[in-house]
Amino acid sequence: MSDSMPLRLVLASASPARRKTLQAAGIEPDVLVSGVDESLVVAERAEELCLDLARLKAQAVLTRLRPVDDQRTLVIGCDSVLAFDGEILGKPADAADATRRWKRMRGRSGVLHSGHCLIDIVAGRRAEAVASTTVHFADVSDDEIATYVATGEPLAVAGAFTIDGLGGPFVERIEGDPGTVVGLSLPLLRRLLAELDLGITDLWTKVAPGNQSVEPLG
Repeated sequence: MSDSMPLRLVLASASPARRKTLQAAGIEPDVLVSGVDESLVVAERAEELCLDLARLKAQAVLTRLRPVDDQRTLVIGCDSVLAFDGEILGKPADAADATRRWKRMRGRSGVLHSGHCLIDIVAGRRAEAVASTTVHFADVSDDEIATYVATGEPLAVAGAFTIDGLGGPFVERIEGDPGTVVGLSLPLLRRLLAELDLGITDLWTKVAPGNQSVEPLG
């Protein structure tokens, strides 16, 4: 790390999956939901849309934070969309929409794009990029689709599926980083931190055996 100030990472997302991804990697983020209306943002390319949304989310949270003298604060904004059959698919509008999507997607593949925007408040610098992973869907039955949609899970996520939840059995395989599909790519986060002259290990926390206590490293 370039200086001795402790790092604070603020996650501009309500996604439990993104928070769990960071926690599993030894990073305990603060969470502040951006409140950005995703429906108001349009773009012709999936990569452009998810990065625009990630940037807007990070900037929206940034305006609600103030630098702290003895702390270096970073904000990470993320957004995911599925590119399928020439369309950009975010969260389904409703259960009927999710059902239609799954009947089109089953037995086929799409590309999940996740935009990442990392802002260093103290340094006034930003690093951003998109991670992309090809997803191959199982040839699921109508009954499986109906049961899955009825759980409500597909309505809350881009592309109407997860790999780390109930939708996991319906994804045959992926080509790329699983974190991209979850919504936050740790390898990409590491590269973005490096652009800001920081290391991923600067964000690690030390967990005692049994996860009984957490204290900053260093």
